[in-house]
Amino acid sequence: MAKLTKKQKEARAKVDSKKIYTLEEASSLVKEITFTKFDASVDIAVKLGVDPRKANQMVRGVVSLPHGTGKDMKVLALVTPDKEAEAKEAGADYVGLDEYLQKIKEGWTDVDVIITMPSIMGKLGPLGRVLGPRGLMPNPKTGTVTMDVAKAVTEVKAGKIDFKVDKTGIVHAPIGKASFSADKLLDNANELISTLMKLKPTAAKGTYMKSMFISSTMSPSIAVETKNV
Repeated sequence: MAKLTKKQKEARAKVDSKKIYTLEEASSLVKEITFTKFDASVDIAVKLGVDPRKANQMVRGVVSLPHGTGKDMKVLALVTPDKEAEAKEAGADYVGLDEYLQKIKEGWTDVDVIITMPSIMGKLGPLGRVLGPRGLMPNPKTGTVTMDVAKAVTEVKAGKIDFKVDKTGIVHAPIGKASFSADKLLDNANELISTLMKLKPTAAKGTYMKSMFISSTMSPSIAVETKNV
């Protein structure tokens, strides 16, 4: 087992492993236990009472975080020539079509989000094995397949993220950076939780939000109460 550093020991000492914190308390505490030299990401993990293997219990959606993620999202807009100008004006980092399709085919995936148009999706099908595992395949449900390319690019740049419950029933999502104020982390977390509640499948029985944890890069996890969220 790897030996804990002095700062890691300090961080663990500040978190009571037997306590369930309020979301407000966790939003402040996560800043106190982050000792990385870089601006660490703050993430939330929510265990849902759903069976993702059943189509009627799949939880997937998008949310626009009020204060963004703190990360400069790199966006690729795969569009026809008539849409290139608006994609560039909206802030897309890469704009084009065939040249980028070729680059992806060769293994290039140095982007966070790909936005495209319905007419282009047929060309992306064969690239599913490259894009799928990396979560980069555009999807109409997440707003990344649209004719309003400019709006989609602007929303992603402003902090719109998509999330999907994994096979163990957990939703992982970023809610900001350690440099954010506790209030901003709290606002972002509340927005995500509110969205998850709205997406509760009617087929899900019993407790919907089973557990919740907040952590930053390399920090201990903080258990968060779910009864009052």
